[in-house]
Amino acid sequence: MHAPPFHWRLLAPPQWPTWLGIGLLRLLCLLPIPVLIVLGEALGTLAGRLSPRRRLVTLTNLRLCFPEKSTGEHEQLAAEHFKALGVGVFEAGLAWWASDARLRRHCEVVGLEHLDAVRHQGRGMLLLTGHFTTLELGARLLCLAGQPFHAMYRPYNNPVADFFMHRWREARSNLPALPRDELRPLVRALREGRAVWYAPDQTLDPRASVFAPFFGVPALTITATSKLAQIGRAAVVPYFPQRTVRGWRVTVLPALADFPGDDETADAARVNAVLEQGIRLAVPQYFWTHRRFKRRPPGAAPMPAGY
Repeated sequence: MHAPPFHWRLLAPPQWPTWLGIGLLRLLCLLPIPVLIVLGEALGTLAGRLSPRRRLVTLTNLRLCFPEKSTGEHEQLAAEHFKALGVGVFEAGLAWWASDARLRRHCEVVGLEHLDAVRHQGRGMLLLTGHFTTLELGARLLCLAGQPFHAMYRPYNNPVADFFMHRWREARSNLPALPRDELRPLVRALREGRAVWYAPDQTLDPRASVFAPFFGVPALTITATSKLAQIGRAAVVPYFPQRTVRGWRVTVLPALADFPGDDETADAARVNAVLEQGIRLAVPQYFWTHRRFKRRPPGAAPMPAGY
């Protein structure tokens, strides 16, 4: 699915604010990285104060997933999360515009041998990850390490954002983006030995999902991971990006053994357990603002008002 072509309507006055925002972000990303982190944390802190509902969602998620922590620890994690969200804006800008040389000075990829092992088998792979604030940059670093992949793509309502996001992801991942809701091209890519970026931690279709534990809490989880692995004859290779005190690290784990199994619910629980493992590498950098538990299993207590 190639990027949409440029059209003059993208320059219409209603689109000017988007152009201005993109241009401003492009200029700011020329600043030194430590400065961008300070600016991002300030931006995220402000966003947290101006978004009481998202703060409620974040705190509710953290309380459910980490019941052993105190109220103060939950508050601290929430504050760090909003800072990470703000930094994530500039991390995305760096993913789109920074040179390879600039990024290589600040990044490392651990576990490349697991990607090599699958490639040597001639198999396609699902690059399994979650929605992190470092999502865009983590994908760029994976490409810098020599792993091209198909990004998943969904159209954006804003035509300028749609135009740029599609192009950025296609240019940096070195392969055309794949429509998120079309199964055939995705399976074809896997069967032909290519890699596909894949994050199953946000429920898209309740009809294709089961309740599986996520940090011990029943969460509606899509079952497509095991189905795609089976139909596409592909390996599932988890990887997780994180920002560290020295820059950024991408950790690649071994391909899941004996996956898929005979039980799609057990497979979904296994995927969630792998995601938990990655989230624990950098807890504040996961998207806790997402309403992961908005759908509850029959008989379960409802979520708090405003969730």
